[in-house]
Amino acid sequence: MIQFIKRKRLLERIKDPLVEFVRLEAFGGIVLITFTLLALGIANSNMGEEFLAHWEKYFGLHFGDWELSKTLIHWINDGLMAIFFFVVGLEIKREMLTGGLSSFKNATLPIFAAIGGMLVPALVYVYFNQTGAGTHGWGVPMATDIAFALGILILLGKRIPVSLKLLLTSIAIVDDIGAVIVIALFYTSEIDWMYLIYGGGIYALLWCLNLLKVRSIPVYLFLGLLLWYVMLKSGVHATLAGILLALTIPARANSEVFEFIKSGTSLLTQMGKTPSESSVAEKDKHIQSSVEAIESNCKEVISPLQQLEHALHPWVAYLIVPIFAFANAGIIIDQQLLGQVFEPISLGIILGLFIGKPLGIYLFALAGVRLGFAQKPIDVCWAQIIGIGFLGGIGFTMSFFVSQLAFTDPAVLSLAKIAVLIASVLSGLIGFLILKFFSQEPK
Repeated sequence: MIQFIKRKRLLERIKDPLVEFVRLEAFGGIVLITFTLLALGIANSNMGEEFLAHWEKYFGLHFGDWELSKTLIHWINDGLMAIFFFVVGLEIKREMLTGGLSSFKNATLPIFAAIGGMLVPALVYVYFNQTGAGTHGWGVPMATDIAFALGILILLGKRIPVSLKLLLTSIAIVDDIGAVIVIALFYTSEIDWMYLIYGGGIYALLWCLNLLKVRSIPVYLFLGLLLWYVMLKSGVHATLAGILLALTIPARANSEVFEFIKSGTSLLTQMGKTPSESSVAEKDKHIQSSVEAIESNCKEVISPLQQLEHALHPWVAYLIVPIFAFANAGIIIDQQLLGQVFEPISLGIILGLFIGKPLGIYLFALAGVRLGFAQKPIDVCWAQIIGIGFLGGIGFTMSFFVSQLAFTDPAVLSLAKIAVLIASVLSGLIGFLILKFFSQEPK
């Protein structure tokens, strides 16, 4: 019985990559909402002013005449979030090579849905903000926060089919690609072309290393740090360095799977042939050397992309994104702010996320299927697609991030953030209710 339990535990360690991804993002959503509520609570307490002022303190690095000094919130938004975008880039590359976006047949539905989920919210926002201080904020309601969205799916348990989780994940990843393009093209300050040329040279070197099959992770990370610095100096948002670096990370391992299986089988056979007359110390040494060899082979058969994504994803989900929320969700909610909720900027964001997102995702997905370009999973109904469309309206992290780029006026930025929070709560609630009503527990 004990041996059976041990064998079962070993088998349970073999996890589906999608299941593990969803689990990490879902629990990360719980941590994220905790830090968000904590930031809101502190900002609206007696410590509010001191709390908000803390993020504006300057910190820097100094080496001789060289200096890099930023406020704490800029270190978080430009520095830590570059790691977030790096992991996003790794996820995008993995999905395009081996995941839900790896084939035209699998990718068409989420691509259609994501395009609608970005275009319609932007148009809704522009309708309310054709002129005035909010004209630059049309990118805010385009974003989807995958952690919160998948967290709500987890709450619904086994009644949600895996294909629906995969569809939402794929839509969110395509959405991230769109967000990166929008940030690069439309939310970039004045460009210093000399630093941009330096960045181009570093990036070309990264691709040369990839083509030469260099697999050293420290080399890529060092050049990635240099790329981040020159991007920061160039005027292009520094977080884009994370995405660009991720695309150069090798996705192939040093060893083929067949070689790994052959070597592993041989080593396991050797472990079982330990001479019976050997001492306990000799047996332990023999087993230890075989285990170490198997461990080394495991590292060789896992690509640098997989190693980095596996190592960094928990740090991003449980630390970096919550810190970002803690630093950026501190909004002082008073009567003046609440009285502006029906202003064009907040209305554009709220209706863009709450109405534009589900409408865009549903209509474009329907159009893709009806035109014959896409295929709906057989175990997913259209009502469930409307449900995940509402979950797509949970903008939060990415919407906050774009808000920081779109608005420089602190009052307008606070209004945009409170609008994102309102829309995210409404979208999450309605999406949960729709999916609960139209999904059944498996028999």
